Amino acid sequence: MKAAKMTPAMRQFYAMKEEHPDCIIFFRMGDFYETFGHDAEVVARELDIVLTSRGKDKNGEKMPLAGVPYHSAETYVSRLVARGHRVAICEQLEDPRKAKGIVKRGVVRVVTPGTVIDASMIASPSARYLMALSPDGKSGRWGLAFLDISTGEFFVEEVGGDAPGDADAAPVLSEVERYHPHECITGTPLPDALTTRLSHAGVLVTPYRPEAFAPARARSLLLEHFGIRSLDCFGCEGMKAAVGAAGAALTYATETQYKSLTHITGLAVRAPADRMALDAITLKNLEITETMQGEGKEGTLLHLLDRTATSMGSRTMRQFLVNPLLSPAAIDARLDAVEFFYQDTSLRSDLRDVLKECADIERIAGRIAYGNATPRDLVTLKTSVETLPTVRTLLGGDLPERIAAALGAVSDFSAVSALLGRAIVDDPPANTKNGGFIRDGYSKELDELREVSGSGKTWIAKFQQQERERTGIKSLKVKYNRVFGYYIDVTKPNLHLVPPEYERRQTTANGERFITPELKEKESLITHADERLLSLEAELFAALLAELNAYVPAFQETARAIGLLDVYAALAEVAVRNNYVRPTLDDSVRTEIRDGRHPVVEAMVPGTFVPNDTCLDGAGDQILILTGANMAGKSTYMRAVALITVMAQVGSFVPAADASVGIVDRVFTRVGASDDLASGRSTFMVEMQELANILNNTTDRSLIVLDEIGRGTSTVDGYSIAKAVLEYLHGTGAKGPRTLFATHFHRLIEVEKELRRVKNYHFAVKEAGGEVVFLRKIVPGATDRSYGIHVARLAGVPRAVTERAGRVLEETAQEVRSGGKTAQARSAQMFLFPPQEGVAPAQAPPQESPVLRALRDLDPDAMTPRSALEKLYELREMARKEGSA
Repeated sequence: MKAAKMTPAMRQFYAMKEEHPDCIIFFRMGDFYETFGHDAEVVARELDIVLTSRGKDKNGEKMPLAGVPYHSAETYVSRLVARGHRVAICEQLEDPRKAKGIVKRGVVRVVTPGTVIDASMIASPSARYLMALSPDGKSGRWGLAFLDISTGEFFVEEVGGDAPGDADAAPVLSEVERYHPHECITGTPLPDALTTRLSHAGVLVTPYRPEAFAPARARSLLLEHFGIRSLDCFGCEGMKAAVGAAGAALTYATETQYKSLTHITGLAVRAPADRMALDAITLKNLEITETMQGEGKEGTLLHLLDRTATSMGSRTMRQFLVNPLLSPAAIDARLDAVEFFYQDTSLRSDLRDVLKECADIERIAGRIAYGNATPRDLVTLKTSVETLPTVRTLLGGDLPERIAAALGAVSDFSAVSALLGRAIVDDPPANTKNGGFIRDGYSKELDELREVSGSGKTWIAKFQQQERERTGIKSLKVKYNRVFGYYIDVTKPNLHLVPPEYERRQTTANGERFITPELKEKESLITHADERLLSLEAELFAALLAELNAYVPAFQETARAIGLLDVYAALAEVAVRNNYVRPTLDDSVRTEIRDGRHPVVEAMVPGTFVPNDTCLDGAGDQILILTGANMAGKSTYMRAVALITVMAQVGSFVPAADASVGIVDRVFTRVGASDDLASGRSTFMVEMQELANILNNTTDRSLIVLDEIGRGTSTVDGYSIAKAVLEYLHGTGAKGPRTLFATHFHRLIEVEKELRRVKNYHFAVKEAGGEVVFLRKIVPGATDRSYGIHVARLAGVPRAVTERAGRVLEETAQEVRSGGKTAQARSAQMFLFPPQEGVAPAQAPPQESPVLRALRDLDPDAMTPRSALEKLYELREMARKEGSA
């Protein structure tokens, strides 16, 4: 179809689609938002609604069509955005009844996963970040900006190495795991591996104009937006990559919202030097904010500690957990605040009860600034700010520094409360569409219009009753629609009773519609009053939002303060409930924990957790080698030490009888076996890359948790790597990173004799009557048993397999014993240098049976029941061939 033959409305649609080719266009037509063409096919599929067709598209083909009701559009838009789509809202820009010709339309907003602001689209109290990503090829660093337009939170950081060349994506993925952005904009193509990882993390990657990331342009935009002359006041003047990302984020958000975002009033810098480094792998392995299976918050440290009463507190708690502090003084200040509430149960309970009445002031402030707050938002805001005087009353007297500072940031909003009390009814409708939310007495003109409208409707009711009596038509009704206005409806059986002065206007299937001069005259008065009533209420509400806009910065500051008070009280509540203690922090390299427990596991199995002591000292007992049975508790113990360290530096009390923690700059973990087939990485490659990250970035103030290094390859290779890693971490200096090293390579226990800062520990096991009882208690010394066959039996491996495995184990042990210790040691010897030419070794090792060699290389713990059975058959066949040779 040629463009000239298209309807004016379709020309409008194609113009909007050309401007927003990557968006689904929600095209307003009367009481519906319509979608056309490919957009309609996507909407019908994603929303499970009927796909129809009407007319022709510009190519002469049938035009697919799918529409949703105007009044419930937010629900549909929310579902599309949750699935990673971008939606452009194309509105009617004039009243169709007053339009001459085609109604003017235009895009008023683009909704994307990272720019959602509507309350109905944000189900979680968690922050909803837009991330802007800008690599700096010269320095090898990344500039990152995070913006939550629903609250106005805006911060930047630069991560990565300082070596020239392509920027390493690993630090970016760590920040993604830390903050969980919903959308990432970038001005340059990202490495395929990074794009894939972002997609797997649920982040929509949106290409954006490269010029928006230019540092000079971005700096000018930020200076203009904040009304300042230098970015020094935010501490990012020299951070070119971060400034570029920040400018792009603000530009993108402003363009999608089609208005200035005045509630974004500041820009913070989050410097890695100020916080403990927790990479993506460690955040996942320790299950700080998400489980290792990625199944949400339950079972995480966040789920355990987040007993906050407000949405502001919940967001603050998450920020605390992913950004532990490095300054003992700053941590102690937080601990003082927590202890204040810990010591006063009555105050803590009263404050938490009050805070439960406080809604999300921060997000309501964002909607006020944006202009889409609802009457119910304002009633909720009024209720919330009216709780603040009680908070100030409760927290009178001498206060710890952090509580006093937070309380000082809580503003007095008595004027706001009074204004809202005068302006908005107590129980307003959900939106402003049909009016009825401005309180009587707030506007004289509105009151007069309501009186006219009310009396007019009363007149209509009286007129209907009068006509029924005069004509004898008992079913006569006075109705209204937008086309005909008010009319008299008479059914067919009663048409003979219609008086002659009635003017016929329309015939319907069931009867006819009439008007009278008297009704027409009154209709004009009533309709004008109703229309003016709606428009005046909308005007008054817009003016009210404009007046409240001046309070937005104070709302935001107060919300952040309430969030802090909520977190301190929540951490105290958790500490009391779970019998936590206040940790001691200093600048040493020593960690000493008495009766430490895993906070999450303890909560899941109350009353049965066995506590353990830990003493790690970078200059003393630096590396603890943990050996012992599978399922004895090694992994739980190591994670508990790491989590106690994180909690202590967050400013939380910890699950222990006593804890002293020397500040840790980074926590590294290498736990479990996983592959990354999408990137072509085997289990062992993933393990080695994670290990490389640890060894390349650790310092003598780090805490390292290594669980089963080298298990992804052959026994000899794995043992060699594990021993070399121990030697590397120990080093030759006076101290090194505090390390917990769990292994089933039992020969590693000999390292204790070679390296002075290495100590052996194992988990006690009790054997009785052929059964094994795991005591879950760590004790000094080593063990050479893993009880893998016993664990296989507990896991449900068929008895035939476990019994046969037991016999194979005993046969193997006997063969090793018969070969003698010298032969065993000789066969395992690894030569660093080849023997000199012409010089024979002192004693050549005897030829070893292939069956014995195959058995020695077996790793029962890494085998499935099926592979174990297959291996047994293979060994039997090898033995038969060897016997017949």
